[in-house]
Order: sequence, then structure tokens, then C-alpha cells
Amino acid sequence: MGAVDTTERESMRRTLTVVGLLAVTAAGAMENVGAQAPDSMRGIAGLEGRLRVPAGFKMSYYAKNIPNVRFMAIGPDGAVYASQPGRGSILRLPDANHDGVADTVIVAVSGLKQPHGLAFHKGALYVANTDGVVRVVLGTNGVASGVPEYVNHYSGGGGHWTRTVVFGPDSAMYVSVGSTCNLCVEQSPDRATVLRFNEDGSAMRVFSRGLRNAVGLAFNPQTGALWASQNERDNLTPEHEDLPPDELNILKDGADYGWPYCYGDRVPNPEYNDSARCAGTIAPALKIQAHSAPLGMTFLSHATTFPAAYRGDLLLALHGSWNRSTPTGAKVIRVHVANGRPTGEEDFITGWQGADGKRWGRPVDVVVASDGSVLVSDDAAGAIYRVSR
Repeated sequence: MGAVDTTERESMRRTLTVVGLLAVTAAGAMENVGAQAPDSMRGIAGLEGRLRVPAGFKMSYYAKNIPNVRFMAIGPDGAVYASQPGRGSILRLPDANHDGVADTVIVAVSGLKQPHGLAFHKGALYVANTDGVVRVVLGTNGVASGVPEYVNHYSGGGGHWTRTVVFGPDSAMYVSVGSTCNLCVEQSPDRATVLRFNEDGSAMRVFSRGLRNAVGLAFNPQTGALWASQNERDNLTPEHEDLPPDELNILKDGADYGWPYCYGDRVPNPEYNDSARCAGTIAPALKIQAHSAPLGMTFLSHATTFPAAYRGDLLLALHGSWNRSTPTGAKVIRVHVANGRPTGEEDFITGWQGADGKRWGRPVDVVVASDGSVLVSDDAAGAIYRVSR
């Protein structure tokens, strides 16, 4: 993809100005910019004008027209990198003039196999393909200077194909690998797990298991513990609408989080009815509305444009349900954290889904940008949004 043209950038700047003027409401209130703006302004505000954020915050486009955009990472130079799994590519979206809008959108890496999660470690970019992590050396222009090199391999594809990679305080590499199915006993030991590798990608072992599809991974900067967002099973009779809850888990080395034998607080799945096995598993740290599809998340310790009260908390993107008669999710929630554990949640960004259940967008990932603002990707609308005070 080429550079954003002048007309597009001017549209983005007008959006930023209009949304900024509309963003502040009475203290404690939630706003709906699209509903409050006069008709003449709604067209300028565009899609993000429908989104609701807490009073005192504002939203704008960081970038538009980037189909299938998924996970993001911030490069050493502050540029945003984002995956496009359907196109096998990684985009680079810098903001060199610091105006809150991407200056250009260029392909930094191509020819990948369903790339999803991204992480920078010791100057190199690591990309979680569906079948293994590749290491990419970037040139001074932020674009791959050579062919991506696989540093490991794991089971690929299947019912849950996305992979997420992070590096821990111990410099080790951690990768989430989802299950092949809705509910089954896996034949490959690396499925439905979070794997641990040495930082060079060697010495694979299972770190935590019983995780049906742990898409979001983030280390708590205060405790050093690895947190994972967990998409739970479907078609649990007779209450599949509201059971089982999706989960936020705090991972421990060698621990089992239950799937496929149990859900929630060690409740046996009826297909196995194995109470004894479930008793040895770890219950979720936080239960989330069933079928919300929690994906990317980030701790806010470096979100310097946010109030101090937010700095110890977590933002989590809920992609939204696909099989609920009343759709749920399609929002970003704030998870309150105290003493190293989640204590509750509240809506932070809503509006992707209307009262009729129809959606115009679906949030995927959340990262803190180099300027202390927060970026949210949307694979349905093909956009990255910026949230700041």
C-alpha cells in the first residue's frame, strides 16, 4: 500500500479537530458523539463519531483503509506495525510529525503465512505465523532488509489459527497456540496451550495448558506475571447463550486451566463429567460475558495521556459474539487491577454495535503508542483509532 494522499490526510485532520471538540461532556457521563453532533458534522466525524468513550477522552482515526488489520506492536523508533493475516503482510505506520495520524502506510514485511501477533525484541521484529515464529531484521527505513527466518515451528492452522507472541521479563519467548476444535482432547501436545521458548526460539515446552484459545497475552509490569485472554467453548447445552464465561487468566508455569474437561470455576463439561480432574485446574482470574471473544489487551502503565487512576489497569478488546441471539461484545473494556489481580470491569469504548445488534466494526487489539495515547485496531472497518485525553 502506498502513502496516504493529501486529501485523505486532510480528512483525517478534520476528523481529529471535530472529534476533539465533541469529546468533552459532563463529568462522569458517557458520550455519543454521533448522536450529539448536528447532521452537518456527522459526515466529517465519520465512523469513529459513533463511538462512545468516557468523559474527557477523545477518539480519532490513526489510519484508515487497511483491511483485515489485526495485532499491533510499537517499533524502537515509535512507528506502529500491524499485521494483515489475510494478505500475509506486516504494515508500518509511522507518525513522524506527531500529529496523531499515520504519515504513511507501507508494507514492511510480506510473504508470511497468516501472520498475527508481533513483538520487538533486541531490535528485531518477531512475527507469529500460524505455523511458527519468524525473525525479521529491519533496515533503517523500517522495512525488512532480508527474508524472514523461522526460529521455531509449532502446530499450524486448525479451528483456531491465530498465534500471539510476547517476550517476558526473563527474555523468554511465549506463544499462544489455540485448539483445533470447539471441544475435544487434542492429539498434539502444543495445542490449547501457551508455549515457552528460549529467546532465540529454541527449547519449546508447554508453559500453561487447558487454554482453548488464548489470543491476548500481556505481562503485568508490576508483578511480571503473564496474563491471557481466553475464548471459551460454544454450544454448551442447555445454556449456550450465557455459558460458559470467557476468561482472563493469570498464567503459572505448569498449570492447567481446564479445557476441554471443565469451564468457569472448575465446572465439569457434560461431555466428560470429570470432577476429579477439574479439581486440579485453575479457575479464571476474571469471568467475562460468554461469547464476548476477548482478544488483544494492554496494561496502561505507559499510557501517559491517561489519568493516573488508569495506569495500573488493563484495556481489553472484545471482538464480539457470532452465535448469540442477542449479540454481545464489540467493545473495549477497562479491567480494574489491584494487588496483581483483576477486581472488576467496565465499558471503555462502545458503539461498534447498534441497538439492533448490527455491527459496523469489531475491535481486535489495543496497544499504548510511543506518545502515551492508546491505539485500537478494527479488522471489520479496516481502521486504527487513537484514544487520548
